[in-house]
Amino acid sequence: MFIKITKIFFLLLFIVLIFFVDIVFAGRGDKAGTAAASQLLIPIGARSVAMGGSSLATITGIEAMYWNPAGLARSQHSFSSMFSHMSYLANINVEYLAVSTTLSSIGHIGFSIKSLGIGEIDITSEDYPDGTGEVTSPAFYTFGAAFSRQVSDRISVGASAQYVYEKMAEVSASAFAFNAGVQYTGIGGIDGLSVGAAVKNVGGKLKFDGSGLLREASITDSERKNSMMKIESESHDLPSTIEVGLGYNRKFLGNGWITLTSVFQNNNYSDDEYKFGIEYFNEFISIRSGVSVAAQSGAGENIFGPSIGFGVNRVINDIKITVDYAFRFVQYFNGNHVFCIILEV
Repeated sequence: MFIKITKIFFLLLFIVLIFFVDIVFAGRGDKAGTAAASQLLIPIGARSVAMGGSSLATITGIEAMYWNPAGLARSQHSFSSMFSHMSYLANINVEYLAVSTTLSSIGHIGFSIKSLGIGEIDITSEDYPDGTGEVTSPAFYTFGAAFSRQVSDRISVGASAQYVYEKMAEVSASAFAFNAGVQYTGIGGIDGLSVGAAVKNVGGKLKFDGSGLLREASITDSERKNSMMKIESESHDLPSTIEVGLGYNRKFLGNGWITLTSVFQNNNYSDDEYKFGIEYFNEFISIRSGVSVAAQSGAGENIFGPSIGFGVNRVINDIKITVDYAFRFVQYFNGNHVFCIILEV
């Protein structure tokens, strides 16, 4: 009885924390474009992208490290690895690699790295606004570590830390971001009904520094030579979000299953979003679709449109191999293609 009360207490405490953070970090679309480390918001994994990013309450296994770390503990495998590739906007490629394993009865841990491939761009300056003739390759990396534990057959919790690093020519910046999440299945005694909540990208500010901020300055009324002056860069907050989602899973068409998902996402530096998804799957194949709608502006103001996708899986020599694909429609740019391979033992 005491253990049951303790579990309920921690669940309620987490929900209260979510609403507290919602008040502290309240923000809307009038702040759009002012947050740093926007690569934290770029999704990974074809399954959840195909479902419109709405899998917060139902996501399990290694893919949950990004969407809701609580779902990592619901993996049925002792070791997993994942590689995801996305063709994003303006010829930017997003690569994601992750591994996870169990720690006996303690829980699950996982490690990940996400990078953006932007390619070469021309270097400009105040004196050469059309380019200096040199080029640079920006570097954007996110290194992550997650821990998740199933505290009962219905409740799982998880947390993750991410180190964000950005480099552009001779300037760079870094910061730490933290995520925490919870999942609860069988709400109200209804099998298949799940709820999830997560607080994401809470951490320090990002501020650029480096020799690229040095400028030659002349000193008036003095015989001293010109000296170097350093421009002070402004620091910016991380794009914090708070998400609450529902999911419902039940048998459909014989040996198949159907999953319905929804998420409300409160964004600190853009309009809030409603996300909806649906997935049909059986032992061998999955078919998915989803959509994300901006709460304040409507779907017309969101450049990311509906998404679709499918997946296949096979077991070969006790290794489960899952291959997923997703396509997300995008305004003004080519659509996003996402490929994902997951190996589980």
